[in-house]
Amino acid sequence: MTKDQKVVAIQEIKDLLQDAKVVYVADLEGLNAGKSSDFRRQAFKQNIKVKVVKNTLLQKAMEQIEGVDYSEMFPSFKGNTALMIADTANAPAKLIQGFRKKEEKPALKSAFVQETFYIGDNNLDMLANIKSREEMIGEIIGLLQSPIQRVVSALQNKPETVEAKAEEAAPAVEETPAAEAPEAAADSTEETSAE
Repeated sequence: MTKDQKVVAIQEIKDLLQDAKVVYVADLEGLNAGKSSDFRRQAFKQNIKVKVVKNTLLQKAMEQIEGVDYSEMFPSFKGNTALMIADTANAPAKLIQGFRKKEEKPALKSAFVQETFYIGDNNLDMLANIKSREEMIGEIIGLLQSPIQRVVSALQNKPETVEAKAEEAAPAVEETPAAEAPEAAADSTEETSAE
């Protein structure tokens, strides 16, 4: 690779990393061409950009990115390296997990997710369980809607409870003649005692 080609390659990597919030570095070594293209196809469907890169060029590109110090990831740059960029925090981890049900690779080398570094394949399960922004928003909306739904339900059921109370009160009004009956019984006892 000539010096000019290296400069172009570093710039391409920098362009990928520039505004990236989710960066995974994986090892695809051992995947044949068919499996590798299948992995890329699945990544494309999930809006994950995958680029196989040289470790030295990746490191140089990361060193030139302002605002993020990727140096914690550098020791993991050994062997075959694939850079994965996504918008959803757990998408690359889930893709790797799903692919590993059939294969030994890809393996996670390191990741930068939600301003935190994860080094090593042992972090894959934890990364896969990170909730995406959309999942978090959905849960918050669900929590906020719950009390509102209870209020709406109570308001919708309120006319029924008012009618039920009115029906309960109506028999009490009908019992009024029965209340007069004891007086009539008292009158009859007086008459019997007078005789």
